[in-house]
Amino acid sequence: MRVLLTSAGLETNEIKDCFMDMAGKEMSLVKALFIPTAAIDAGAIGVLPKCMNDLLKCGIPEENIRVFDLHTGMEAAKLQQYDVVYLCGGNTQYLLKRINDTKFNQSLMEYIDKGGLVIGVSAGSLIFSNNLPDNLGLIDTKLDVHCAAGEKRGKVAYPLKGNLRLTNTCALVIRNLPDGMEIIGE
Repeated sequence: MRVLLTSAGLETNEIKDCFMDMAGKEMSLVKALFIPTAAIDAGAIGVLPKCMNDLLKCGIPEENIRVFDLHTGMEAAKLQQYDVVYLCGGNTQYLLKRINDTKFNQSLMEYIDKGGLVIGVSAGSLIFSNNLPDNLGLIDTKLDVHCAAGEKRGKVAYPLKGNLRLTNTCALVIRNLPDGMEIIGE
């Protein structure tokens, strides 16, 4: 399992380096699926270039990045062709509804179970937590993003507490459940 849940994406060198390490291959060879679906208002749309730049600044060539807006689902076998799925921020309810309505939830969770790498940014992270009904259920707690003060760096104890708080410069790294979770950054 390789999941990186963030408030603001690859905001720091530490988070970027963690992503590149988790990718496990030369970045020029990485194929990414970029999902901007949650960005339905002006503020979130305005952040999309920064999100795309997260992948580009790691060395992933633009031609290796496919933008996929979840108008339809994607079969698990096709999703496995990608080295990383990047879920952008915006409206969490809208993103989760589109994921569930298109049955992308099933493909995405199978992708994760088979070792696929996922980066969640804000709403793209919240869909994995208990913040909303019919969530993807990866972490059994609520998640708060864009917090002024976040969790302390280090291993995350299981069972999880009532909610986890992420600042814009920290991330929840999930390598194995339940004992392979840690907070990186500040």
